[in-house]
Amino acid sequence: MNITNKKIDEGKPFDWGRTSLDYAKYRDIYPQLFYDKIISRGLCITGQKVLDLGTGTGVLPRNLYRYGAKWTAVDISENQIEQAEILSKDMEIDYYAVSAENICFQDQYFDVITACQCFWYFDHQQVMPELFRVLKDGGSILVLYMAWLPFEDKIAGASEKLVLKYNPKWSGAGEKVHPINIPACYGERFELVYHDEYRLKVPFTRESWNGRMKACRGIGASLTEKEIAMWEQEHRELLNRIAPEKFDILHYGALAELRKG
Repeated sequence: MNITNKKIDEGKPFDWGRTSLDYAKYRDIYPQLFYDKIISRGLCITGQKVLDLGTGTGVLPRNLYRYGAKWTAVDISENQIEQAEILSKDMEIDYYAVSAENICFQDQYFDVITACQCFWYFDHQQVMPELFRVLKDGGSILVLYMAWLPFEDKIAGASEKLVLKYNPKWSGAGEKVHPINIPACYGERFELVYHDEYRLKVPFTRESWNGRMKACRGIGASLTEKEIAMWEQEHRELLNRIAPEKFDILHYGALAELRKG
């Protein structure tokens, strides 16, 4: 399903379903510290019902499943949900192919709502009232993000530059450490009670880093097959020149917790 948003990539269409296989293989990369930050807030644990928005291939519910929460997860892409169900075959996670704007769960049902790597895609004027409706009083929305730091990491910077060569409209470049932006409309019904930003190193091989970059919005979700193949050939040659077989990429993680009064 093609998504077009004038605020993202200057309106260039993208479809996460086109990169679902690579996404499933290469984007389950969050280190334990990323999950520890969630659990330390007392969120996504035993006794809680959690709704994961924009779940992709179910990375968040799959990795937090062992902490005991009951997970429901949604994504706009049927291909992403298909991969999530395959990867979660031994887990009791309920998946639905539906956008965040069109959820139809019962009132005050969830203790926690999570949104990882997807919050900026939503129509917040439409989504915010729905999240307020399905979240219990005192419940939390947890917004999560992790990105490489191209100005601090040589390999990440070189890979990002090559993405921009093939897709100059890609607006995912140039990240620096900063708090997650929460649209003003959430202030009407939620309180920002906590935020954290922290650096972390993520281990890769040349193969897994190439796969991670290929599965980003600027390449696998938006370019033609021919363009992807050309980029990948050039990217592999680049990594052979500048990167050892195994290396870390400097990222930063961020979270923001909003609480319903």
